[in-house]
Amino acid sequence: MVIFFPLQKAFVFTETRAEQPKQHYILLTKDNKFQIRYTHSIHHSDVVEFYQYVEDDRIQMLRMEYEDLAIGMPGYAEENQTLTQRDGKYFLSFDNHKIIDNFTIYIGDLDLELVWIYKGVEYDLKKDLQRGKSYLFEIKRLSLYEQWKGVRLK
Repeated sequence: MVIFFPLQKAFVFTETRAEQPKQHYILLTKDNKFQIRYTHSIHHSDVVEFYQYVEDDRIQMLRMEYEDLAIGMPGYAEENQTLTQRDGKYFLSFDNHKIIDNFTIYIGDLDLELVWIYKGVEYDLKKDLQRGKSYLFEIKRLSLYEQWKGVRLK
């Protein structure tokens, strides 16, 4: 007899520096692109980062869109990058950008926007995750038990 435990692919945010880390997740469909939009803490303008997940549940940054140069924002393109300006915005595209397994996202304790966008739905990470904490972000396959034990972001 074979027992099958279904696994569902998800964006998973796992608390770092915690004895019993909680996992927060967003279930995925076939759409492999997502975005992070945040308000820059110095410029107070929006920055949008565009990503996709690729084979083996890895992550690739595609491009950035922002309004202000200087502190914390690239003012020129490096190798395998293209920087263009249009309608008062800068667009930095990455050609063959490095593919990574995960990254850490810090939920700052400032009243500035931090939104995860997937399939047109916006998830307010400042509301859904704990301010002042860091979370390891990765794409994982979760069992029903792991989903039940974790916190589904809505």
